[in-house]
Amino acid sequence: MFRFKNVWLAALFIPALVNCVSASKYQDLENDHAKTRLNLDEAENKIGELETLIAELERKLGDASANRKNMSQSIQQMKDALKEASDRKREIEKRLSEFRKLVQRFKSLTDTGELSIMIRDGRMVVVLPSDVLFSSGSSKLSAKGTATIQKVGQLFSTTPDKQFQVEGHTDNVPIRSAQFPSNWELASSRALRVLKLMIESGVPTKNISAASFADTKPVANNDTAQGKGLNRRIDIVIIPDLSLLPGYEELNRYSEQK
Repeated sequence: MFRFKNVWLAALFIPALVNCVSASKYQDLENDHAKTRLNLDEAENKIGELETLIAELERKLGDASANRKNMSQSIQQMKDALKEASDRKREIEKRLSEFRKLVQRFKSLTDTGELSIMIRDGRMVVVLPSDVLFSSGSSKLSAKGTATIQKVGQLFSTTPDKQFQVEGHTDNVPIRSAQFPSNWELASSRALRVLKLMIESGVPTKNISAASFADTKPVANNDTAQGKGLNRRIDIVIIPDLSLLPGYEELNRYSEQK
């Protein structure tokens, strides 16, 4: 009877013990799951932070690449600007040297006041007062004017690589004659007389031309006698050779595309 009772009690306690162990293990599993979930959340947070960091690094890398490209472009632009400045400097030095040579070549004529040499509108100009060359209202060269133009022509004949333009200018006093209906015809006739004499003095015909400006390009005020005298003039312009100027190749390519 006692054994049976003990067995019966054991039968009652064993399931309870089993239930206690199972509940404990379940709680442990729950705890482990919670920890795992927490670790997983932390890992996901870390992944998110790393993805954000990677994106930021990629953006910075992109910016760095763009900056490198911009820097390379800036360096090339600076090199181009330096080359252009160097080319322009060489051209300025060359033009200055030519101007000094021109001044020296015509020194005997400038010293006597027969002509003057200057830079006007970016061009080298030999200026001859019309009053020295012509009588009032006439395109016939005076003896002194003829001698002066012959000397100028002989000097210019030694520079066959240069182009010249003889420009006739008048003051603003109108002229109305059968030969010269206006200052345009007077200035034109005077310029042509000078051109022909320069050709006779040795300047190649292909290197020289003539133009009339009448009273449209005064260099002084026409309100005074002195100003009018300065405006009555013959300008012999040394035409710049565009092929020697910086940017000529680009200009030439552009013109060929038109």
